[in-house]
Amino acid sequence: MRLPKIKLAGWPALVLVTFIATGGAYFATHYVSFLTLAERAIEDFRLATVQKPEPQDPNIVIIGITEETLALFPYREPVDRGFLADLLETIAAKHPRAVGVDILFDQPTEEDKDDRLRKVIANYPAPIVFSYTDKAEEVSDDQLDYLNGFVPPADRVQAYLPEDALDAKVRTIPASRKMRDGSMMPGFARGLVGKLGIEVPDKITRMVWHGSPDIESKPFPIYWAHMLKVLPPAWTNFENKIVLIGGYFTLRDQHRTPFANGLTGTKGEFPGIEIHAHAVSQFLDGKKQPIVTLRQELLLVLGIAALGTLIGLAKLRSIWRFCLAGTGLVLLWVSGFAIAYYYGLFIPLVEPSIAILAASWATDVVMGAEAKRQREFINSAFSRYLNPQLVKQLSADPGKLQLGGESRDMTLLFCDIRGFTTISEKFDAQGLTRFINRFLTPMTDLILANRGTIDKYMGDAIMAFWNAPLDDAEHALHGCRAALTMRQRLAELNIQWKAEAEAANQVFIPVNIGIGLNSGMCCVGNVGSDQRFDYSVLGDDVNLASRLEGQSKTYGLDIVIGENTARAAASLAVLELDSIKVKGKTQPVRIYALVGDETLAAEDGFKQLKASHEAMIEAYRRQDWKAALQHLEQCRDISPPLMMGLYQLYEERIATYLEAPPPVDWDGVYVALTK
Repeated sequence: MRLPKIKLAGWPALVLVTFIATGGAYFATHYVSFLTLAERAIEDFRLATVQKPEPQDPNIVIIGITEETLALFPYREPVDRGFLADLLETIAAKHPRAVGVDILFDQPTEEDKDDRLRKVIANYPAPIVFSYTDKAEEVSDDQLDYLNGFVPPADRVQAYLPEDALDAKVRTIPASRKMRDGSMMPGFARGLVGKLGIEVPDKITRMVWHGSPDIESKPFPIYWAHMLKVLPPAWTNFENKIVLIGGYFTLRDQHRTPFANGLTGTKGEFPGIEIHAHAVSQFLDGKKQPIVTLRQELLLVLGIAALGTLIGLAKLRSIWRFCLAGTGLVLLWVSGFAIAYYYGLFIPLVEPSIAILAASWATDVVMGAEAKRQREFINSAFSRYLNPQLVKQLSADPGKLQLGGESRDMTLLFCDIRGFTTISEKFDAQGLTRFINRFLTPMTDLILANRGTIDKYMGDAIMAFWNAPLDDAEHALHGCRAALTMRQRLAELNIQWKAEAEAANQVFIPVNIGIGLNSGMCCVGNVGSDQRFDYSVLGDDVNLASRLEGQSKTYGLDIVIGENTARAAASLAVLELDSIKVKGKTQPVRIYALVGDETLAAEDGFKQLKASHEAMIEAYRRQDWKAALQHLEQCRDISPPLMMGLYQLYEERIATYLEAPPPVDWDGVYVALTK
């Protein structure tokens, strides 16, 4: 039988599954919007829940203009320019390091107040920047002209905060942007630190959010603008600090951040000035967000996908494989949160989760298809050779079938019809075929019923073995029981055939068989050529089993077994026959007769026979012919009919030795001259 070619299963296919799962997970989370959004949402959740506490930044102060501040003025918008002039002068008196104002001066108010604020800006003693925009959707041409006339070009910075297209959250600090006049304008934070002589790369930068001291506190000290003059001077020591001024209006200038999620609600929405504060703090401290490179990301996902493949390969029930995959996911996610907490690194979690599930599922599908092919092969290859229950076990676990040759301790059986030539003369070709089938079919059934495997049929002969392809710890015992049931079934067949012969007025010739059983180490597997091979067994003990079947004719018995088999089946009714050198072997072997089963072995009559038989064999080997004959007669009186031929053989041998004694150094070994 030839194994089918494996087209999909095997390690190459499983490696391919792993890489496909990796690539699929990567492209899914990078190009399928809801999965991309899910990955970002999980990263945001980690940031919001496991960010390490930090003390408030001592270098940055925020001055907030609130609804309460606006309520002090006769009009709500624009913010009173006289108040702003006073506020900037108050701050200047505290000797700040720099000031950033996130208020857009795009329309006039009261002329005297506007002029005063212009003068304060023009003569400001500290580096100062103001938010600016020339986007047509934000300012009209008239507003832009006014803005250009109000804020000096050197003090302008972008008010723009880039929002993610998927969830409108701010996660990055913008790079410089080309304006209408062709000039490049830095973002708020980059322009402010640039005025301090701090150079940072002019590119889109991932935001590193400054942690809060606790849940209730902000990362930066915040003072309300209308309270600044009445606060104790010790509280408002702004010397050498960066002061940022911006609005805290209820529905204005609020931006979603990674801290905005279902648990935090609106607490994750920051006014623009606070986001600028985080960016300025990042540039001042030189912080960089640790990132997972593309190579690291792919290696991580590949490793997790490989784990999924191994889980898919596990010979476990689906529920246990599901539990293994779930455990892997839990460990992955716990690790992801721990790494974020201790190292500030956000490894992808959705992407490898998809990879492990896809890989384990795909492997299960692939192996399921391969298992189906293996089951089909096993069913077709072994259903006529093995017990159906064994075929079922092999189909459920093909791994138990190891082809290609392996060493096993096995039991071998050879069975042959005695005098088959004479019997065959009674039949024509078709009749002989029917007769052989009527003999081989029940004998095969009995072998299979006792866990045996049919190796081959050779005309009227059967070769079978035990302990392959499935393990059978009691292979010798099962082989012996098969032989005993074959003896019994043959007796029933003879009764049936006799009746048929008498009904047809034909001469009935009883059918007798010889069975040889032997146990030992053999090589079992595919034997043959590249063009054709069979699942068979080879070895010296196989040859011995064949020789024992031939010797059953010599000893006048139907079942002869080897010493290893007799030892392993000691619970059965077994009698030692002889010590012989079979044809083709130089060393003598002890052989035994299988008389009956455990029930017979336990009977007092058999125990008495065994004692007399062993005494006869012992006297024979020490050349005490008189004692041997006495014990032999005792055996004849109590032995079953099937043993009579054996005792006749020993009586003839003893008579021969009485006339011509063997050599003095005779060891009792009989040399067989025939197979």
